[in-house]
Amino acid sequence: MTGEDMTRSTKKDANRSGRRSFLGVSAGLAAGVAAFPLLGAGSAGATTAAAEEAAATDTFGPFTVSSGDPRYGELITGNNQRWVGSPDHFRLVGSTQQVVDAVDDAVSTGRRVAVRSGGHCYEDFVSNPAVRVVIDMSEMDSVHYDPQMRAFAVQPGARLLNLYSTLYKGWGVTIPGGRCYSVGAGGHICGGGDGPLARRHGLTVDHLYAVEVVVVDRSGKARSVVATREPDDPHRDLWWAHTGGGGGNFGVITRYWLRSNGVDGADPATALPRPPSTVLLHAISFPWAELTKTQFTRLVKNFTSWHELNSGPDSPGTALSASLALNHKSNGSVSVFAQVDGDDPNAEQLLTDFVKVLRDGVTTSVRAMTDNGGEYGPMPQLVNAQRLPWFHSVRLLATNSPMLTNPTLRADHKSAYHRKGYTDAQLSVIYKHLTSAAIDNPNAMLLLLPYGGKINAVDSAATAAPHRTSVFQALCQTFWSTAADDAKNLSWLRGFYAELYAATGGVPVPDSRTDGCYVNYPDTDLSDPAYNSSNVPWHDLYYKSNYPRLQQVKAKWDPKDVFQHSQSVRLPS
Repeated sequence: MTGEDMTRSTKKDANRSGRRSFLGVSAGLAAGVAAFPLLGAGSAGATTAAAEEAAATDTFGPFTVSSGDPRYGELITGNNQRWVGSPDHFRLVGSTQQVVDAVDDAVSTGRRVAVRSGGHCYEDFVSNPAVRVVIDMSEMDSVHYDPQMRAFAVQPGARLLNLYSTLYKGWGVTIPGGRCYSVGAGGHICGGGDGPLARRHGLTVDHLYAVEVVVVDRSGKARSVVATREPDDPHRDLWWAHTGGGGGNFGVITRYWLRSNGVDGADPATALPRPPSTVLLHAISFPWAELTKTQFTRLVKNFTSWHELNSGPDSPGTALSASLALNHKSNGSVSVFAQVDGDDPNAEQLLTDFVKVLRDGVTTSVRAMTDNGGEYGPMPQLVNAQRLPWFHSVRLLATNSPMLTNPTLRADHKSAYHRKGYTDAQLSVIYKHLTSAAIDNPNAMLLLLPYGGKINAVDSAATAAPHRTSVFQALCQTFWSTAADDAKNLSWLRGFYAELYAATGGVPVPDSRTDGCYVNYPDTDLSDPAYNSSNVPWHDLYYKSNYPRLQQVKAKWDPKDVFQHSQSVRLPS
């Protein structure tokens, strides 16, 4: 590999600010700086902060922003404006050592600490009145190939679109991550991370090789630790906990290393999956004015039945990823978006067959997607399927999400994993709430998302992400812009979700049809007996039988429970 290849990913950062110390460590291959452990031996637990700081030339931060500073008002909220914090200060950091120092300071002064990378947390885990210090990781955003680890190093502040761009433009590879452009890698990866390529390549954590974490020992001292998936790594349990254990539980993630299982060579172009050179995109809508209850029910059944039949790990259907946006009637339509691997020799036929199944018995007209469909904006140009270069399609979807770029956004979300489609009784509930006059919000919906495929080729205990037998995800959600509309939106969503899963205590308990909830879509109502009357606690909905093991990791690496929020992993009793 040439020097140009090795440093390509650093140019964005260097041109933008000329201050990425971490890049100096990796690109310089620091002959005298043992920045990262070699593979294999137990040295994988060595700290990297000192080496990183030794190589620093013009590191960002640390900067402390307190109330009274004009920047403070910008930082007290994340993506969801329902949650507003009031910490003593924000610490904007640029290196692992700065994180160690910030954590040490918070612990020594007895202040509760939280961490933010992209700011997309659905609940108030960061923007919470009890949090006194927020460590902001947004400027730790480098992405590059680390030849010593033979893996791609990703800092937590890297936004997904920038991550995809660097990996693809530099080396022609990618990860099967999410759709939203501005989600930070810090929270996305450790919760599992899935997206349009996940049915083909599994979860993002299925490609996680190592993680660097700032932890706090029993004496209250902070330090950084590197943990890998190597079988002989004494810190492997800490790596495992970050393969779906969620954020804010064990420490502060300062770096991920990504390399697919079974890849041993030093060629970065083979370290991660290669996306298809092209994809086939198609978007259509069905007008609510023509959707009787019978037609609506048939449409949903067709979509879920297709996923039941086409979500085996080796199914040819894994080349197709489709979502069904069941928008509230006030939207005017429900819509379907489908993406097919353009390199698949049967791509066109796979799409044609999918649409045929979808429309079977549904006699309404099919129209262009001229209204918002789920989180996507209108895509009328895709009423006739178009073949686009893969990264063109990534940018199209990432930038076509007007709700998520709204700085006044308020929202609530409730998730479910499904092994089978909805019962007739549940379909009646869905129709009832999506046609209810109790709410008039075109951005209220039930979104059905693709799952299964290669995700389900992994044993549920191999990673902390346990949901390995589902075929689609469901996301009940609503978006609005003013505090005056909070009550009616929350009432509608809670009533919808509670009635949808009423047969199992108001939540999708793991059984033959459903399989719990997604930790990256946190929902504090799951902890409230008023909304969860099942005998399944919130942590078993997220983690299932992996939860006791996560508790043991918590006891070992965060024995003082420094990193906590309302649904953090609890210390064992």
